[in-house]
Amino acid sequence: MTVAEKVAQLGSFWAKDGAAEGDVAPMSQELGQEAPGFDAAIEGGLGQLTRTWGTTPLTPEQGIAAMRERQRRVMAANRFGIPAVAHEECLTGFTAWGATVYPTSLAWGATFHPELVHDMARAIGEDMAGVGVHQALSPVLDVVHDYRWGRVEETIGEDPYLVGTVGAAYVRGLEDAGIVATLKHFAGYSASVAALNHGPVRMGRRHFRDVVLVPFEMALQVGGARSVMNSYTDVDGVPCAADRWLLTDLLRGEWGFTGTVVSDYFAIRFLQSAHQVAESKGDAAALALSAGLDVELPGTDAFADLAAQVASGAVPEEVLDVAVRRVLEQKAELGLLEPGWEPRLDAAADIDLDSPRNRAIARQLAEESIVLVANDGTLPLAATTRVAVIGPVAADGLTMMGCYAFPNHVLKHHPGVEAGMDLPTIAEAVAGEFAATTFTQGCAIDGDDASGIDEAVAAAAAADVAIVTVGDIAGLFGAGTSGEGNDAPDLRLPGVQHELVERVLASGTPVVLVVSSGRPYALGGLAERCAAVVQAFFPGEEGAGAVAGVLSGRVNPAGRLPVGIPRVSGAQPWTYLMPPLGRRQKGNTSLDPEVMFPFGHGLGYTDFEVSDLALSSDEIAPDGSVEIAADVTNTGARAGVHVVQLYLRDEVAQVTTPVKRLVGYARVALEPGETRRVTFALHADRTSFTGLDHTRIVEPGWFTVWVGHSSEDLPLSGRFRIVGDVRAVGHDRELLTPVTIA
Repeated sequence: MTVAEKVAQLGSFWAKDGAAEGDVAPMSQELGQEAPGFDAAIEGGLGQLTRTWGTTPLTPEQGIAAMRERQRRVMAANRFGIPAVAHEECLTGFTAWGATVYPTSLAWGATFHPELVHDMARAIGEDMAGVGVHQALSPVLDVVHDYRWGRVEETIGEDPYLVGTVGAAYVRGLEDAGIVATLKHFAGYSASVAALNHGPVRMGRRHFRDVVLVPFEMALQVGGARSVMNSYTDVDGVPCAADRWLLTDLLRGEWGFTGTVVSDYFAIRFLQSAHQVAESKGDAAALALSAGLDVELPGTDAFADLAAQVASGAVPEEVLDVAVRRVLEQKAELGLLEPGWEPRLDAAADIDLDSPRNRAIARQLAEESIVLVANDGTLPLAATTRVAVIGPVAADGLTMMGCYAFPNHVLKHHPGVEAGMDLPTIAEAVAGEFAATTFTQGCAIDGDDASGIDEAVAAAAAADVAIVTVGDIAGLFGAGTSGEGNDAPDLRLPGVQHELVERVLASGTPVVLVVSSGRPYALGGLAERCAAVVQAFFPGEEGAGAVAGVLSGRVNPAGRLPVGIPRVSGAQPWTYLMPPLGRRQKGNTSLDPEVMFPFGHGLGYTDFEVSDLALSSDEIAPDGSVEIAADVTNTGARAGVHVVQLYLRDEVAQVTTPVKRLVGYARVALEPGETRRVTFALHADRTSFTGLDHTRIVEPGWFTVWVGHSSEDLPLSGRFRIVGDVRAVGHDRELLTPVTIA
């Protein structure tokens, strides 16, 4: 290959024929104006085709025709006949018109059910593979640090073990379907200062390794992901797109990763325009390629200058060759270099992107993700209850979806185009569960118009129970209250929704508060006065039915909070993974950092007890294991599922460590009166942390373990000791805590 042909394999093209005005990526309107035409972009070859399906509404017939024609032209434009890798977004399902919209990632975390998430991802992957897609730009493995961040909805939660286990299962599902999973955003994106999208990150290497990087390790080692996408942020002053330690020394050297690293959209250009660490696009391209970034997305922009950088000697051709080899090896894995290759495209007539199988998975995920946060016994409601459904979330099916769902992501820019699927509202779903219902919106999700609240109060006063629905509408870059670019100044409910709840509470009618949102909102002053509180995290196209099912009791809720729910609306100092100084202090500060409802919390319509804790040993070697077992019993009158949680505390360590952290969990299904024994096999590696010299170690000493119901409801505790010498551990350490249920 010539240098120009090599460079072509590292580029991409985003065709926007038929796309409406509006950003679906950062600055996509502004930067997209400079993109070359298709013929110029594919001269000599092309690395990737960007979002053929996810840019504009296409029927299966139109999408397949577009994909086939673009691949034909790409192959004809280079003397080797090499096709392009086609990538798409799929964070809440294949981002295509009419495709199933599953619950958001935060809802996956709420299920604590990796196996079900795997099944969802496998279904997504099979749909994408059937229409010629090769690579998925998912999942998001950022660990939540600040609830105000707009992309909290895209994360799986605030605990690295939960994010890692669920994220690895999602990756495995995509990869089992033959789709290249892309881990993002590598790394640190969610820890930006002041929760700013694209904000800088100021953290030490120790927290970076022990919290931020862990889910990525798990998704590579356990899930088998074949691609990684850089984060937009800079960490301690070094932009991730130009960080050779991160993209090469750690990812490839220490972790042994052999796949491709792709840029987040326009991230290489941002080295020049945003981070200001490069004088020109060519300099930015040289920085990124030399750091270990292989493919520029969504179009060939800065990398178009790579040939000149090689000619000038700024980039050795051997560095270019390394990236090209990775790209071609992955194309070979995908079968794209086989003689006579043609796009795998199922017949359009046989394609159902919102099939009964998909909807069944979406329904189960939605039902398992709903969290019953509080309940004074009012729920479940009898079918004869006179119900007043109130609030803006109940009025619009789009409030069930995240910002990367096609109807919110793309269709907002195509007014008048149908969603392409059945999308019931909460108001409609509740009407299907109860004989006597009314609906009053009361107010909009955002804005200051409170003129409809009086009508809502009157409706509540005439009912037995008021179901007040509040929360978010997802969108991009200001076109919503949650989602990419929609960072919040505080955690008060948007608009006048707080006032709506206050006024309805004052009516005297019992209030069931239903929150459907992309982030947790502060519920102090409201939740205490409600008869019940139900939290949904954008539960997808089947979400309205799931919420209504929980209210009626048709669904016995088993979701658990993947993030805490704060009491006050001001910025929270951190998540539950705080070291000792981050917890409530007596006399040292006037602030109370504790949340109202903690990580892992959730109720149901039956009761569970844990008992009879036993440790297999009170001493283990630095490379040994201890079994931690407990009974869990359904003490109520109804079958249900309990999420048993195991937490660990290093009592004394050479650096500060979290007061407690999740190291294992299990979903246990129990009939009334049934008891099952849950046993966690905890390897000493699971106690490891990054020590004073930045080496990951297992350190001798005493450890406390708890078994219970949430990070703050832990009735069983025990201790064991690691005896021996300090032991260094690496990427090959045990990352999981196996569980058996007898």
